[in-house]
Amino acid sequence: MQQTQGNAMGNAMNGAEAMVRLLQAHGVKHIFGLCGDTTLPFYDALYRLDHGMQHILTRDERCAAYMADAYARVTGRVGVCEGPSGGGATYILPGVVEANESSVAVLSITSDVSITSRGRYPLTELDQTSLFRPLTKWNGVIDNAERLPNMVRTAFRAMTTGRPGAAHLGLPYDIQTAPVDHSDIWAQPDFVTFPAWPSAPDPKAIEAAAAAIVAAKKPVIICGGGVVLARAEAALQALAERLNIVVATTVSGQGSLADNHANHLGVVGSNGGVPATRAIIDQANLVVYAGCRAGSVTTERWRSPPTGVKIVHIDSDPMVISANYPTAVAVVADVRLAFEALNLVFEEMGTEQVDFGGAEKVASALKVKFANFYALAASDDSPIKPERVIAELNQILPSDAVIVADPGTPCPYFSAFYRIPHAGRYFISNRAHGALGYALSAAIGAQIGRPKSRVVAAMGDGSFGFTVGELETVTRLNLPIMFLVFSNSVYGWIKAGQKAGFKQRYYAVDFNRTDHAAVAESFGVKSWRVEDPADLRRVFKRAIEHHGPTLVDIISQPLQDAQAPVSEWIA
Repeated sequence: MQQTQGNAMGNAMNGAEAMVRLLQAHGVKHIFGLCGDTTLPFYDALYRLDHGMQHILTRDERCAAYMADAYARVTGRVGVCEGPSGGGATYILPGVVEANESSVAVLSITSDVSITSRGRYPLTELDQTSLFRPLTKWNGVIDNAERLPNMVRTAFRAMTTGRPGAAHLGLPYDIQTAPVDHSDIWAQPDFVTFPAWPSAPDPKAIEAAAAAIVAAKKPVIICGGGVVLARAEAALQALAERLNIVVATTVSGQGSLADNHANHLGVVGSNGGVPATRAIIDQANLVVYAGCRAGSVTTERWRSPPTGVKIVHIDSDPMVISANYPTAVAVVADVRLAFEALNLVFEEMGTEQVDFGGAEKVASALKVKFANFYALAASDDSPIKPERVIAELNQILPSDAVIVADPGTPCPYFSAFYRIPHAGRYFISNRAHGALGYALSAAIGAQIGRPKSRVVAAMGDGSFGFTVGELETVTRLNLPIMFLVFSNSVYGWIKAGQKAGFKQRYYAVDFNRTDHAAVAESFGVKSWRVEDPADLRRVFKRAIEHHGPTLVDIISQPLQDAQAPVSEWIA
């Protein structure tokens, strides 16, 4: 049975049907989630109505949120995840807070016990309003069916405007069965994608920023994730080429400029930066932060750039500007609009003769950086060095591959050395909170959002253990994701920290080796185990040619023994 409007009640539909129609009206195409008792009316509405959305059944609510997060990042559309009350609401939290702190528009819908049952100790009762309040940009539990349409619209408006973020909607069981007037089912089309309604900069701020840049001897632009979120890549490239200025990125800002662009220094900071690239930042006399919070990782705990360097800060969120550095010029605006405005001002100023020598500085720094990298990448040692893995992937992956990298071993190596030849969203890592287990499930959202690209999920064996159950989701959907496991039997990031800062007092960081290839094979994933670096390229080639999901279990050098591009360990 299919319905397109109300039910037997004439001009009314129930709350579950209204929720489905409102998601449909907001352009939602995919919903990631897991069923539960309190979600039954919503699932029934999804079954009965003709809505054109695909529900992706996951094995864990946390993974559903991670999928929605990566999906939103590669599509620019709101990612939607859902789960039941009680444990489902608590499990979904890690993905929601990661999206919110990463300025990614994700809607989390959690069903709830009936309003009439509150306070009577029903199974799975908890205070969802208080639970989600500190973790979301907007949050509400729907206590009146008449308010349901407006609250859904408010959630989408909050997620997509200003600094994007996550929203939560609690949907009690009896609200799902209560009547809702179908005439109130409509959506503002602007909120289908994000950022919506971007704010233009104050012209005086743009003029001041332009004057500060032109007057500088050695300026540098450092781009955070806001550049890619705002789709400011073309405007940034025009600015970089006009001024021949150095452009660096944070881990989240990768894709702001193509890695092979002459002005692109690459990732800087304590995770993925190296001494040769840090020197460029330390020598700058003006830093332009764009869509970047200038947090602890980007600035190596606020040591780079050093105190006293002049700062121009561009961000849509005024709260991040001057939070860490005295700011000479604040530009509160959408990054794309700010870059476009700067280009216009520079054109009017006639800056054709302005040349900061950025390409030459970048070439010199990268020559040193990659000389060190290639020396390690040429090693035939076993266990396999991570540098060898990255070097092989640089040679064999298609240019439009999307990399989803977990914290631990993958993030610093991919951030420092993997070369992405296009601007845009081709690299994803959960940098807000850095929880293990992100990549395996987030890759599913990325693959669904960008089905024509090869998606690669890179993780350590610690991360693999967190979310391995989602391999069933991958095989059920036959997604051609390529999983890479750096297998070294250790929580390597922590052990490396114990080595560098605690005189090698190793405690509670080592565990037994798992045969990840055998585990993946049991789920139906075509898998290989690689111990000899000479076999890497052959296995990677076979994995890329395979039409379904694949996993390569790489017996790799433990992180505490490696020369990872992490400043605290290099010292």
